[in-house]
Amino acid sequence: MNAPRTNPESPDAPTSLNKVLTTSLLYFFILGDVLGAGVYVLVGEVAADAGGAVWVPLLVALCLALLTAASYAELATKYPRAGGASHYATLAYGPFTGFVAGFCMLAAGVVSVAALSRGFGGEYLSEFVTLPLVLVTVIFLLALALLNARGISESTRANAVATVIEVSGLLLVIGLGTWIVLRGDGDPGRLTNLGTESEGPVLAVLSGAVLAYYSFVGFETSVNVAEETRDPRRSYPRALFGALLTAGAVYALVGAAAAAAVPTKKLAESSGPLLEVVRTAGGVPTWLFSAIALVAVANGALLTGIMSSRLAYGMARDGLLPSFLTAVLPGRRTPWAAIAATTALSLVLALTGDVSTLASTLVLLLLVVFFVVNTSLLVLRRDPGRLGHFRVPTLVPVLGAASCVGLATQIEREVWLRGLGVLAVGAVLGAVAALRLRRARERHPQ
Repeated sequence: MNAPRTNPESPDAPTSLNKVLTTSLLYFFILGDVLGAGVYVLVGEVAADAGGAVWVPLLVALCLALLTAASYAELATKYPRAGGASHYATLAYGPFTGFVAGFCMLAAGVVSVAALSRGFGGEYLSEFVTLPLVLVTVIFLLALALLNARGISESTRANAVATVIEVSGLLLVIGLGTWIVLRGDGDPGRLTNLGTESEGPVLAVLSGAVLAYYSFVGFETSVNVAEETRDPRRSYPRALFGALLTAGAVYALVGAAAAAAVPTKKLAESSGPLLEVVRTAGGVPTWLFSAIALVAVANGALLTGIMSSRLAYGMARDGLLPSFLTAVLPGRRTPWAAIAATTALSLVLALTGDVSTLASTLVLLLLVVFFVVNTSLLVLRRDPGRLGHFRVPTLVPVLGAASCVGLATQIEREVWLRGLGVLAVGAVLGAVAALRLRRARERHPQ
């Protein structure tokens, strides 16, 4: 069998994207996406599953995420094109698998933006003003779409500012948690309590790691902007691993500070566990944390919206979605058609509010995508690619694929049933797309 062929596109082509991202902007892009809105509820959920030693499943999840991230680093530097997992799966297995992988990412991204838009108009915003949720949702999504369409450079600069605000808020929690312990109101001994009444230490770590793993996803969105990076072979691995390690350190410290400062039961029962740290410490107004949370929600929605639009653009360019989605603005070279389409879908989901059942399947859908990416890397080793791209040992994608299977076994049966329904829809649409693409190639052979 012949090696998979690449099909690079000239940077001056009318549908190519503008290369403006530097290493630092890409670093903040990834860090901002990983340190998203989920961190504000994550600690309590992990504490409920794992006990006071929240930092253990967080570090386990980081190690597992780094395996798949390493596979992404090799593929993104070897094939720096928008489309990400869909593009890699298409090269390795053909258009059907490529479509299914892309469909899973699109489903996750569109639902995530819809859910975040509703979250933006919820309790955090009510600290400042009370407005109809429908109005807030429409304005919020339109504003994100306009910023996305204005340009990747402007979007990532806005992300850089938002990321600094997010990290500052998390550092505040670390400082307040430390102060609570130093003044004698905390209990550092809780940091060694691993397990719950119903689960022992091993099962507690596995259960907590599934939740914690979701907190590290977001790095996969960055491969969709590799084509817009000035020197992806050099910049992408540095930005990716630097951002993940930074996020891992912040998560572990936040988890430790919260667990030591607030009783585990109280932490687990709270929908705003980090706010419990602020309340326990005193001296910091609660509205300040609401403002930080709003920035985190908006930033996460912006970055996910960028990913979804670039993914739709890349899939359309590979012939897996309608070709009109490849249209870009002449001056700014941003994929306006893909931005409009993905924003419209998010708006429909947000206004109907029927996103909760699909949102619970996001982890499973992403594990399917990550499994495909890791195995695609093994298949694409037949293609030498460009000289000088990042390369990982073969054991890394093998362990990455195995970790996806292992984490999937910890997901509840009900979530599996919902996830299989989404996969079934993707499979049907993928078969149609593959058939259409094959007929087009037969009519116009190269």
